[in-house]
Amino acid sequence: MNFKLDESPAKLRGGYYTDPDIATFLLKWVLGIHPKSILEPSCGDGVFLRGLSKLRTNGLKSVQAFEIEPGEAGKAKLSASEFKKVDVQISERDFLGWSLTRLLNPPQFDAVVGNPPFIRYQYLDGDLQGISEQIFRVFHLPFTKHTNAWVPFVISSLALLRPGGRLAMVVPSELLHVLHAESLRAYLTKVCSRVLIFDPQELWFEGTLQGAILLLAEKKNAPNEHFQGVSIIPTRSRDFLSENPEEYFEKAKYTNGETVKGKWMLALLTEAEREILIKAKANPDVYRFDDIAEVAVGIVTGANKFFLVPDETVERYSLQKWARPMFGKSEHVRGVVFDKEAIIRNRKLGLPTNFIWFSDEKLNELPEPVKKYIRLGEKQDIHKRYKCRIREPWYSVPSVYATSLGMLKRSHDYPRLVFNKVQAYTTDTTYRVRSKKFNEPTIVTSFINSLTALSAEIEGRHYGGGVLELVPSEIRKLLVPIRHFDEKAVYILNSVIQNGIVSEELLTQQDEKILTPLGFTKKETSLLLQAWSRLRLRRQRQDAEKVSDEEEEVTLLR
Repeated sequence: MNFKLDESPAKLRGGYYTDPDIATFLLKWVLGIHPKSILEPSCGDGVFLRGLSKLRTNGLKSVQAFEIEPGEAGKAKLSASEFKKVDVQISERDFLGWSLTRLLNPPQFDAVVGNPPFIRYQYLDGDLQGISEQIFRVFHLPFTKHTNAWVPFVISSLALLRPGGRLAMVVPSELLHVLHAESLRAYLTKVCSRVLIFDPQELWFEGTLQGAILLLAEKKNAPNEHFQGVSIIPTRSRDFLSENPEEYFEKAKYTNGETVKGKWMLALLTEAEREILIKAKANPDVYRFDDIAEVAVGIVTGANKFFLVPDETVERYSLQKWARPMFGKSEHVRGVVFDKEAIIRNRKLGLPTNFIWFSDEKLNELPEPVKKYIRLGEKQDIHKRYKCRIREPWYSVPSVYATSLGMLKRSHDYPRLVFNKVQAYTTDTTYRVRSKKFNEPTIVTSFINSLTALSAEIEGRHYGGGVLELVPSEIRKLLVPIRHFDEKAVYILNSVIQNGIVSEELLTQQDEKILTPLGFTKKETSLLLQAWSRLRLRRQRQDAEKVSDEEEEVTLLR
């Protein structure tokens, strides 16, 4: 969890400014409709204004800009002084509060440009949190406290845009996949005629791991106008910034229907790749995860460093009676099996492999060394943490049970299930999974293949650093082809993974064992693998050609 006190001033105010070339590219596109009025909801130091002053602005009469930081607003006002025939107003106040009073009035701008602040809801002050929630309420959009300031910024900006108007913004790439942006995605499909997205390979903002995209949206001329769809253009360099954005917008292939319901990750696939997914869903041996297993969060301790300890701590405080085997991180499980050998290995490495579970024992009934350990936790104020202070006694962790299957919440290349053969406990970094049908070796072995891996890229989400994360609601939607396997097969798979096989090679081998017998052609499995690899490299911000060369070199060295 990130805390407000730990963040930089720039991050707390979303202060990551736009490159002048990017600003110019976005401005050229909105100027294509010869707007009379332009809105910039978060102008920073005036980079868009400076770009605008160098372009032809035939017919432009006014620019309304907002900047909450006085120092930056002052710089923007200097940029605004360069305009002679355009009335530029810089308001030193928050845009969201200003827009809330105008959302139900007739729209007043022909174009919107900008780079809205990337600020988590929890970092906004109380007034802005309330205003953000009200903006969602005005348009009857689902609200969540996991949202980010840029989401209501874009919603309000679209609402203030006249029919036929254009919006061009730099927004986080998570627009395509995070759950808290689903309201915005739905609103875009409702009020816009077309949405074009430029999806760059590189990171554009120094000092942040956050990927960004260029969002170009054209508002409908009438409410009943057909939504033509979304188009996503991947870019590996900045060369496109010197091109005419109008040509991109007119020539792009837009997709609609199921492709843009919910998340927009399907729009990153080719038509052929999407057709294979449709075919896969109709295959009787391909299941949704929810049909074959149920998933629940792991044990929530409230203080993992206190409750998850190495053998040394168990010995020092005589905690043997309360120590249970556990795993919760990828370093605890190198393959797909957690058994006695895995426990021995982790102990030799000094990893925290013991979960300390005090059921409902009273403190005065515990041995003195154990009391000493609990008091040590209290000296560290662990009993004051939220999850700990709301239970009695604070050191008694609730909802403690183990399942024969587990799944790590986050993964690097592809998600994997774990055959929890020793019924070890798992923390909330690992999900507890119970089979509804099929045995554990069948589910664990079948789970690793190109179809499921691609499904995870589409349903999951990622943030800075490129790690793939899945929550239970997303896991339940995963596509899992089922072939029957025994315990010997899952141990063979476990050994192969532990020996460090390249991910593409592993999925290729698994596809031959699982997808091919279920009727998938070689071309189809190849396309699934290709689609997974492309989305995975996009998530990790890697260059596909460079990675391909490196993997070929590794293969030659083997």
